[in-house]
Amino acid sequence: MALSLKDAETDRLAREVAALTGESLTTAIRKALAERLDRERRRRGQPSDLKRRLHAIGAACAALPDRDGRSADDIVGYDGDGLW
Repeated sequence: MALSLKDAETDRLAREVAALTGESLTTAIRKALAERLDRERRRRGQPSDLKRRLHAIGAACAALPDRDGRSADDIVGYDGDGLW
């Protein structure tokens, strides 16, 4: 799929970013657009891709079986007075 940049300044900026990062022009443009999209989503209150991925990880971890039936205090080693 082709993308034609008809604006000289846009082309210059894309090439400068690619040169500075050592990325291909396609990669530099894709990353710039992905970063902009993430910023705009956050600005509009939409969850970012990172937030969605972290939520999915949390949900997967929450679904795992509890292999240790002790309370958190017992695991840490607190006694009846809340001390070690």
